[in-house]
Amino acid sequence: MFDKRKQSYRGSSMNTRFYLENCYKISQLITENYSTSFSLATWMLEKEKRRAIYAIYGFVRLADEIVDSFHEYDKETLIRQLEEDLDYALNNRISINPVLAAFADTVNRYNIDMEYIQAFLKSMKNDLSQKVYSTTEEMNGYVYGSADVVGLMCLRVFCNGNNELFLQLKYPAQKLGTAFQKVNFLRDLRNDIQELGRTYFPELSIKNFDEATKAILVDSIQKDFEEARQGIKNLPGRSKLAVSLAFEYYQNLLLKIKNTPAELILQQRIRIPNLRKYLIIAKVNLKFALGLI
Repeated sequence: MFDKRKQSYRGSSMNTRFYLENCYKISQLITENYSTSFSLATWMLEKEKRRAIYAIYGFVRLADEIVDSFHEYDKETLIRQLEEDLDYALNNRISINPVLAAFADTVNRYNIDMEYIQAFLKSMKNDLSQKVYSTTEEMNGYVYGSADVVGLMCLRVFCNGNNELFLQLKYPAQKLGTAFQKVNFLRDLRNDIQELGRTYFPELSIKNFDEATKAILVDSIQKDFEEARQGIKNLPGRSKLAVSLAFEYYQNLLLKIKNTPAELILQQRIRIPNLRKYLIIAKVNLKFALGLI
């Protein structure tokens, strides 16, 4: 499966290119509507890289919505259909699904590894069958597929064919994906436990979520952030700015989680106010302009 061909949409007819441009715009719209913070960070990129990241996010969001939101539908059939449609898009360089058309074009343009796509889909399918992750190995396997590989897909775009740079930044990119995902686990704790019946942190499979448990989890995530930080300074072009913005946003989110009582985290989704987001944007842009990041 996923026998990718190297040729991209660049050789297509004018009408197909026009269709593809609109496919990218649909992925952009999905990104902007689903994640203000991610779309703001993505906007900092160069145009071609920006549209590629939109395409990756659109695909990831499509799969995530199937397993997390389509409760009244046959999720197994839908995720299987998504796999089949993606297989067709990658092998034939066209799809009537605009999100898959843009994603397949990005995969071809930036030589994104099929293993990453397969790992991602495996974790999405795990959400349909596994509710509790009782060991660190199980959680790490899920996080690799649901987040680390997404970071590696983005890194392929940032490095734009520079494989030596990609290999140099691969580990920090994975750690950043891990940190982001674990923060998301904490901020979505109420929804995951109460509505979806999922427990990703193995610590929560054997104990309640209290201040002591929260401190252990926050400390673990902070260590992931520290390992990821080392790679950001070596990112090329404006990808350094975009990733720094996402890094700063999630660091602020983790700090707010740290300062929020455990019982409140179980009652509400933790958010960063819009004013604070704009202050973060201004701070990171200034540091980038001064060469401090």
